[in-house]
Amino acid sequence: MNLREKYGINKNAVITIAGTVGVGKSTMTTALAEALQFKTSLERVNDNPYLDKFYKDFKRWSFHLQIYFLAERFKEQKRMFEYGGGFIQDRSIYEDTGIFAKMHFDKGTMSKVDYETYTSLFEAMVMTPYFPHPDLLIYLEGSLEDILERIKLRGREMEQETPIDYWQEMHSRYEEWINHFNACPILRLNIKDYDLQQENASIESILEQIANKLNTK
Repeated sequence: MNLREKYGINKNAVITIAGTVGVGKSTMTTALAEALQFKTSLERVNDNPYLDKFYKDFKRWSFHLQIYFLAERFKEQKRMFEYGGGFIQDRSIYEDTGIFAKMHFDKGTMSKVDYETYTSLFEAMVMTPYFPHPDLLIYLEGSLEDILERIKLRGREMEQETPIDYWQEMHSRYEEWINHFNACPILRLNIKDYDLQQENASIESILEQIANKLNTK
């Protein structure tokens, strides 16, 4: 009996991993997919034509970046469900509007017209009865200090050059966002409670929590 069967997790489930930059979404995505024998849906960073430009000039490129993410995530969400499920997804489509676009509008790095255009498009595409929402959203949370340390260890140049105020703002907005999120069930995991990079790390306690959430929807 494999781990998916042991914990009674539906082979067609779609589970999304959410959380701020550096919190370990990709590591969790890969570990869960391997344990459940699911496919992965990883965030494509290297192919993004706007990301480097965005980190150098938020105001000029924020709208372009958000539209790009919206289109890519919408296509990927559609693909996963058309395939029949059985996916672990790195980052949700909901974070784009609930956190990133709103943050740039509030801080003046996205104009009112651009923000209204973006949110209107998001609502028409995603907030409808026809859009397939995931079975579970796993929210990875941690203190700002722990997350900044992970960003430092990861060593991406464009992230190292980003002011700490930006990460502080994002951290607080994520906490606000998850407290009001209701598109699907949520499982909250603190990054201090597990270490999937340890050689003998076990993911079974996380699988048990996932099963409990999925089976009590």
